[in-house]
Amino acid sequence: MLVPIILAFAYFIGKDSKLTILILMYLGLLSDILDGIIARKQNISSEKLRRMDSQTDMVFWLSMGFATWLLYPELIYDNGFAILVIISMEIMCYTISFIKFKKETCTHAFLSKLWAISLLVAFTSLIGFSHAGIPFAIAVILGFISYIDVVLIILILPKWTHDIPSAYHAYLVRKGIKFKRNEYLNG
Repeated sequence: MLVPIILAFAYFIGKDSKLTILILMYLGLLSDILDGIIARKQNISSEKLRRMDSQTDMVFWLSMGFATWLLYPELIYDNGFAILVIISMEIMCYTISFIKFKKETCTHAFLSKLWAISLLVAFTSLIGFSHAGIPFAIAVILGFISYIDVVLIILILPKWTHDIPSAYHAYLVRKGIKFKRNEYLNG
């Protein structure tokens, strides 16, 4: 629900709305964490909800990138190669998953969660301070590493499933070895 609001603020109000956009970004991430916890506590977390959560996350972060482009196009152009690499990795993950499983990826992997935190910091720097620098570089590196992990998860899994914390856990699934899933890890 925040995506059109964030984009409207960036488009119509511009740089004067950057604090509002940052607050909405933090609220969006907080709601993403809380809705997963609440769904599990209410025992209503399902494959369909997990898949929708993954798609919502992707749209949310893409909207933050688009809002950044609306506010500071020069930052996006200056860092275009790194951004294209990350977008290409996302497309690659989806392509491999659709080819292998006929479904989108929905791993909710641990490294992806670390990447989300780095995106929060990077977008705070980009939107709040018009600065890419180290926060952006760390987000790109963590994004690249997390996408490699997701590709490995997809390739290792014998059949599609959701909420696989890492490539190692995908290996355990492939071997039929049970592991304890941290209920708060898969938010």
